[in-house]
Amino acid sequence: MMKSIYLSTATILAIFCLSMVSVQSLNAQYVTPVILDTASLESQLTYIQERTRIYNDFRAIREDIFLKMKRNALDSLNEAKLEIATLNSRLTERNFQIETLNSDLGRAKNERDEAIRNKDSFSFLGMQLNKILYNTIVWFIILGLAVLAVSLFLLYKRTRIVTVQTKKEFDEIRNEFEAHKKSSREKYEKLVVSHHSEIMKLKRS
Repeated sequence: MMKSIYLSTATILAIFCLSMVSVQSLNAQYVTPVILDTASLESQLTYIQERTRIYNDFRAIREDIFLKMKRNALDSLNEAKLEIATLNSRLTERNFQIETLNSDLGRAKNERDEAIRNKDSFSFLGMQLNKILYNTIVWFIILGLAVLAVSLFLLYKRTRIVTVQTKKEFDEIRNEFEAHKKSSREKYEKLVVSHHSEIMKLKRS
């Protein structure tokens, strides 16, 4: 009786150990590659292209890898959208600064024109200044504002170029993702139809 109990216990332990080994082996086979968490989207696509097989012009991709790629592509799109929004905010701020500088520049020009119409000596901030000194001060202010305006314009132009480039890359990534998604779906559908046809042929034979 005791021997039978020992045998039953040993059998149950052996089955349990084999089950755990099988589960661990199965999980190890479907671990998502680390590159899908660390590399760029382009590197991930290259990795998928190099590591997947082509059968009858169709590329088979594991479902978990496909979903991971989908999430990564959407994350990249969201990051691009966020960057575009940030650049647009900066662009709005630069435009406001340029408008303010243009307003200051116009006001300084008006002051200069008024100074030209005045006599040689006039009061400025409670001090008597001659025309030459006043004009020198005004032109110095105008020159400084002009330099600042040009600097901001160049910065605006650079920001605009970055915004356009980012939008272009965003559109390219989105188009690549849509094309990849469409291609994967079509290949999957064709593969299912092909398997179904083969099963039907085997059943008929």
